[in-house]
Amino acid sequence: MEFSRERKREMSPNGSSISSVAKQAEQLRIDGNSYFKKDRYGAAIDAYTEAITLCPDVAVYWTNRALCHLKRNDWERLEEDSRRAIQLDSNSVKAHYMLGLALLQKQEYAKGIRELEKALDLGRGANPKSYMVEQIWQELANAKYLEWERSSSKRSWELQSLKETCESALKEKHFLDSSQMEGFVDDATTYHLEQLEALERVFSKAAEDDTPTEVPDYLCCRITLDIFRDPVITPSGLTYERAVIIEHLEKVGNFDPVTREPLAPSQLAPNLAIKEAVQAFLEKHGWAYKVD
Repeated sequence: MEFSRERKREMSPNGSSISSVAKQAEQLRIDGNSYFKKDRYGAAIDAYTEAITLCPDVAVYWTNRALCHLKRNDWERLEEDSRRAIQLDSNSVKAHYMLGLALLQKQEYAKGIRELEKALDLGRGANPKSYMVEQIWQELANAKYLEWERSSSKRSWELQSLKETCESALKEKHFLDSSQMEGFVDDATTYHLEQLEALERVFSKAAEDDTPTEVPDYLCCRITLDIFRDPVITPSGLTYERAVIIEHLEKVGNFDPVTREPLAPSQLAPNLAIKEAVQAFLEKHGWAYKVD
């Protein structure tokens, strides 16, 4: 009787042994990967679907199929599979990344950006140098820039409309003042011009945050000269982009590229102050998200 219960626990619903089912599903994943590399996305989807049917609780089967949907621009199915993968593995970098892309496609920008930010945090924690981290950052920066561009265009239109209204009111006031100040027309005109200049200064100041300039040097990596994404500080007090300095340590040598002092990856610490400063700057100057 005991032996019978043990055998039942080792059987899948269709009567096959659990290990056999898992092996079949894994082989289907391998087949799907092979189809994917050959751009045979339909065949890959079929293989991953069979794998999911056999082992529905394996997140990677869902993310693999989602990637096929992404290649085919099937945004609805991409969202469905990504959400299912996240349910199974909340730390899946690929699932959060692809869900973010699907939400952006639906113009749910705030939600899409949150998913990309989650994917970026998870990716940096796993491997800050991976191509996936760079890819996520590119998509996130582009989404942030587009979000800023939409908001900036709206603000620009509102400011221009308000400015024109103010200028019209000043002109009307100048006309009335001129008609009532006989012998003092020049004074009225001078005052009117001063008001227009003051108005121009006010609106120019209001538009400053949306006007692209230079990013302050202290917010940029000494090596790449780009604005920091994931800044780390060395014992000597210098700050670098994490992925860049790690690559230097691995490929060039264990020393600080500026001070030449000995440096190991374990000595790098997150520079939270600079990271917060960068975030504050980007929140105020969204144009700095522009990816060249």
